[in-house]
Amino acid sequence: MKVCIYGVGAIGGFIGTRLALAGDCQVSAVARGATLAALQAHGLRLRQGGELHSAAVRVSADPAALGVQDLVLVAVKAPALAEVAARIAPLVGPGTLVLPAMNGVPWWFGAGAPALGSEPLDSVDPGGRIAAAIPLARVIGCVVHASTATSAPGLVEHKMGQGLIIGEPLGGVSDRVQALAGLLQRAGFDVTASADVRRELWYKLWGNMTMNPITALTGATVDRVLDDPLTRAFCSAAMAEAAAVGARVGCAIDQTAEDRHLITRKLGAFKTSMLQDVDAGRPIELDALVTVVREIAQRVGLATPFIDALLGLARLHGRVHGLYPQAATAG
Repeated sequence: MKVCIYGVGAIGGFIGTRLALAGDCQVSAVARGATLAALQAHGLRLRQGGELHSAAVRVSADPAALGVQDLVLVAVKAPALAEVAARIAPLVGPGTLVLPAMNGVPWWFGAGAPALGSEPLDSVDPGGRIAAAIPLARVIGCVVHASTATSAPGLVEHKMGQGLIIGEPLGGVSDRVQALAGLLQRAGFDVTASADVRRELWYKLWGNMTMNPITALTGATVDRVLDDPLTRAFCSAAMAEAAAVGARVGCAIDQTAEDRHLITRKLGAFKTSMLQDVDAGRPIELDALVTVVREIAQRVGLATPFIDALLGLARLHGRVHGLYPQAATAG
């Protein structure tokens, strides 16, 4: 099976290395800059359980050099997805599956929610350009439950978790999802083939949409956010709003915010991905995690004052520090 990893960062490198080591796949990668050079020199590298694993990989900065694939794993940060969509065509044939292993609400999310109408979600797919470039029929939804980081270009450090939830964007469990689940299981992942992957995506977002921007704003790890009664209460209020929004679009949450806080506490003194991006001076994934929730709420007629406040503060922080696009007027 020909598999291409588009975005060999912490998650892409983790999944790509494990697939290559399992031996079922011919793994290639699209990369550039220091990551391209590292992959050319060392192949894919993953440090897990105290051991350093490496695997050969065919790598190019030009997708056309790699040709049509059976599976394309897209694992870039959300702000980079539009560029990927513009360049992905040479990798995608009539039978290619595209598996976006990314944070937040994906561009295709509205396709399974009649309440949102037919227009693309502007916050994650302005003008519908991503949907036009990556047909829904090619997409398999994916939720990643793993903590990884890159300690150097092309070198991934696995910290905890190896869970993957995959499913058809419009629901149900298909033969192709089952086949892909088997491939990922043979690579050592804990895989769930979900009949409702949209709800799984929303559930993960429900916790991430508060912790990520608050830690990015404050520099605090998640344990400190939860230890402060005021920030914990703010998170709970925003999560209540997001739960109400989810219920309107077929993604009801059957936990309380306090239930979720207990799960988050188990992570300990954990740095969220957005805080890691701020520390590294990388663009933040604010739109896929927060802006899109506000947009969905507006479409279904729900007020979200706590989410609005969180978005306004995080957006301003990102703009001041050059980590989020400037705008002439506030949206």
